[in-house]
Amino acid sequence: MIRSVVRGYGAALPKRVMTNRDLEDIVETSDEWIVQRTGITQRYIAGEGETTASLGEQAARAALDNAGLTPDDIDLVLVATSTPDNTFPATAVDIQRRLGMNHGYAFDMQAVCSGFVYAMATADLHIRGGMARRALVIGAETFSRILDWKDRTTCVLFGDGAGALVLEAEEGTGTTADRGVLTAQLRSDGAHKDKLYVDGGPSSTGTVGHLRMEGREVFKHAVGMITDVIEGAFEATGTTADDLDWLVPHQANRRIIDGSAKKLGIPSEKVVVTVDLHGNTSAASIPLALSVACADGRIKKGDLVMLEAMGGGFTWGSVLVRW
Repeated sequence: MIRSVVRGYGAALPKRVMTNRDLEDIVETSDEWIVQRTGITQRYIAGEGETTASLGEQAARAALDNAGLTPDDIDLVLVATSTPDNTFPATAVDIQRRLGMNHGYAFDMQAVCSGFVYAMATADLHIRGGMARRALVIGAETFSRILDWKDRTTCVLFGDGAGALVLEAEEGTGTTADRGVLTAQLRSDGAHKDKLYVDGGPSSTGTVGHLRMEGREVFKHAVGMITDVIEGAFEATGTTADDLDWLVPHQANRRIIDGSAKKLGIPSEKVVVTVDLHGNTSAASIPLALSVACADGRIKKGDLVMLEAMGGGFTWGSVLVRW
């Protein structure tokens, strides 16, 4: 059978670092309060000329370089984002243009913080279905542009950035020993829309709007939903938490990450955490964390890696991949 194997990885971050101390000058908050409740110490904020597309392009080029490939080798560009440069065309099409590609196809995926997991699952289906041999899967966000900087409950949480993977079709045996995506579990429940949303849009208000969140409600649902899709992946593949080499979660909140790992019996030394450095970068958080853990040598070829995320909607999902 065909597997979607990770061939390369890359990341991009804005130039500006905003620390918790910097935020103390903007809203009524403190470094101690933010760290205690979220684990975040800093985040990156896009400046003039830095957009979702420009960051996505940088991450894509880094992933291609890491894979030893060029844009000519790519058939599909898939971008997970909730903060596109334009209402249309898709940011993926803009990145395709920036890469000098005039072949293949490109589109965006919107599942908020679960976007990269949804995009990985979608690219895997396109590759296994024979529509593409190689795909650039990008998570890119500039959430700083939709934050209410007077709302201390949300503006301290989010940051900007982009990460990318190159997936390539490769023959597998159909067992969990194969490299590549082994299973994907996707869920959503629109009943929770008002717990995490943006209060604007082209069809409703004609404005971009700002992010709004009921933090306690999101936290209340997060651990259970994350556990659901991880256990679903274990059931689908006949694996267990003991088989995992790494858990790479969406980097939203250190408490959610720790709570989920504890409930699943995954030791902390197997969990990749970058929320302290990046904050919550929505669809970019998993590929950014993957890039950090691959670059420092933690994630190696043959490792069994679980990706998981939950986002507005609610959406949630997991992807189990052998590196």
